Amino acid sequence: MPTDTAASSLTRVALIGATGRMGVALLRAAANCRDLIITGAIASPGSLALGRDAGELAGLGAANLAVSADLPRALRQADVAIDFSSPHAAEANLEAARAARKPLLIGTTGFGSALDAALEAAARDIALLLAPNTSVAVAVLNELTRRAAQALPREFDIDILERHHRQKQDAPSGTALALGATAAAARGVPLKAAGSSLPRGEGEIGFASVRAGQTAGAHTVLFSGAGEELSLTHRAFDRGVFARGALAVALWLASRPPGRYGMQEFLGFKTGT
Repeated sequence: MPTDTAASSLTRVALIGATGRMGVALLRAAANCRDLIITGAIASPGSLALGRDAGELAGLGAANLAVSADLPRALRQADVAIDFSSPHAAEANLEAARAARKPLLIGTTGFGSALDAALEAAARDIALLLAPNTSVAVAVLNELTRRAAQALPREFDIDILERHHRQKQDAPSGTALALGATAAAARGVPLKAAGSSLPRGEGEIGFASVRAGQTAGAHTVLFSGAGEELSLTHRAFDRGVFARGALAVALWLASRPPGRYGMQEFLGFKTGT
């Protein structure tokens, strides 16, 4: 753990969903990040991990940070919050961050459009970034998808193929839907998830999902034309990819003014574009 003097110069992060798969990955990644410190490890009120040391839960040894359900207190002690909890808790976490006037990165997926109004309202008061995938490389994939969808003839079919571990409950994944939305917007058509239905209508984006094993995540955007195809693929081999990306985004978001941001704005910051 940093000394008190060193810690005072670090960005303080409240981690919501600290005991989940991504929460543990974030705790591990933060241990190797010199620019921030996790000052709050939040779990649900019914979690069996409440009161336990977050470092020990992550296999790091004692970190003098107890897992808590007191989100308002954690937010008071933080500069920015990261939420990787669950869809049903997302709105309450959003309102808590808004009340505390703390920037919030939401990596939770699966709530669809249910939070649209609350997100827009909160973005008037805090810096807010909703990211179905916090990999910087996936942000690049999204941009490549946009450019390819614009450049290729409309006769090319577009399909999003994705594969995740068997415990992932939403399908298609949030990342797949985001890629599909990017492709549809680039073509100037509404997003219509064709799935496996045939025949395919004009502008429809096909989706195929596999849930098996322990795959961290794989996404392919497939452009299929007459006699040729273009395939853009990203594969994540461990959750550390998303954790490191989320921490980098949180550091950036902590100094942003109120507003709605996305990974493309962060990518612009990284590349100077």
